[in-house]
Amino acid sequence: MMKTLLIASTNPGKLKEMRDILQDLRINLVMPSDIGVNLHVKEDGLTYLENAGKKAKAYCEASGLPTLADDSGLEVDLLGGEPGLFSARYSPKSGATDADRRRFLLEKLAQFPHPWYAHFHCTVVIATPSGETFQHSGNCYGQIIAEERGINGFGYDPIFYFSELGKTMAELADEEKNQLSHRGLALLAARPTLSQLLLADGTA
Repeated sequence: MMKTLLIASTNPGKLKEMRDILQDLRINLVMPSDIGVNLHVKEDGLTYLENAGKKAKAYCEASGLPTLADDSGLEVDLLGGEPGLFSARYSPKSGATDADRRRFLLEKLAQFPHPWYAHFHCTVVIATPSGETFQHSGNCYGQIIAEERGINGFGYDPIFYFSELGKTMAELADEEKNQLSHRGLALLAARPTLSQLLLADGTA
C-alpha cells in the first residue's frame, strides 16, 4: 500500500514541484482540501523553522497523517534580508498578487546600484503521528533583475536571475528548477528521511 503524505499547503505550485521531486518514492502526496482538512495556522514564528514546524505539527494532529510543511522566503542583501519571512505578504496593498509583490520589491531596490544579490531559503519540516519531527533546508543564490522573464514558476521567480545560466528561475524547465531551487534542494535533502519513514512503515 502506498504511503500518504500530507502537504501542509494550499499552493498547487508547491504540490506540483514536490510531486515531481518525490515521484519515484512511491508516495501519495495530498493537500488538505483532498482529505477535508481546513486549518489556518498563523505563521508568526521568528524563523522559517518555527513557521514550518507549526504548520507540520498542526496539520499532522488534525489529519493523523505524516505531514510535510515548508516555509520559504527571498532575502535580498541590499535590503538587509528583506522580504525574508514576509515574502508572501510583502506589499502595502491589500489583496496583493505576486505581481504586486514583485513590483513593490523592485520599487524599493530602484535606489540601489546593480547587482542586487539575493538568495532563496527553504526549510522543510516533516511531522509524524508518533510525535517525531525532522527538518531539512536548502538555499539557492542569484540576483534580482528589474525585467521579468519567464512564465514557469510563481512568486519572485520571474525576477530571480542565475547569472551563470543566463536565466531567471521562471525560465528554467521543471527538471532543472527542481535541481537548483531552494525548495528542490530542501526536498532532495529530505528524501532519505522520507525513505526511512516509508521503510519503517513497511510500505516502501
